Amino acid sequence: MTDLTQGASPSGGAPQDVLDRVLTVMNTIGSLWIFVLMVMIDTDAFSRTLFNHPIHGVNELVEMSIIAIVFMQLGDATRKGRLTRSDGFYGLVQRRNPRAGHVMGATFDFLGVVFLLIVLYGVIPELYDAWRFNYFVGEEGLFTVPEWPIKLILVLGCIVTMLQFLKFAIRHVIPVVRGTR
Repeated sequence: MTDLTQGASPSGGAPQDVLDRVLTVMNTIGSLWIFVLMVMIDTDAFSRTLFNHPIHGVNELVEMSIIAIVFMQLGDATRKGRLTRSDGFYGLVQRRNPRAGHVMGATFDFLGVVFLLIVLYGVIPELYDAWRFNYFVGEEGLFTVPEWPIKLILVLGCIVTMLQFLKFAIRHVIPVVRGTR
């Protein structure tokens, strides 16, 4: 028996392949973004030390980037089974009673969908407001950056992660409905 959350998922057709590609691309962008942040932080530190002149906006960009990177990589972490959770009891139940294990897995995954819907319910109005009213972060006249791109990344990250949870939940429900292991 294979744990469905451990990354080696069976091929599921074009929509799932597209989701997998999107998750991989978002994770890659998030990783590259981390590298760019490291260069920015180091450059700012050297500029402060050597020239007594900080680079304006680095703090704001780092603050916003941390949130964006988490949501860029959340879906891929979910797909590869790298979310923090206690699997001891779940693994025991899954080995002894696969059907109950699938019910537990489906419940966990559906709760993930519900949680992300709640996050979307909160962030979509914020995205709309940030875009409509042109909210920005920074100090006007010195450095500003609009908020809406980060809010959009949060929305996209939630959507693809929610789809990944839904994909896992369906894979747990099918054996339960069919009455198979």
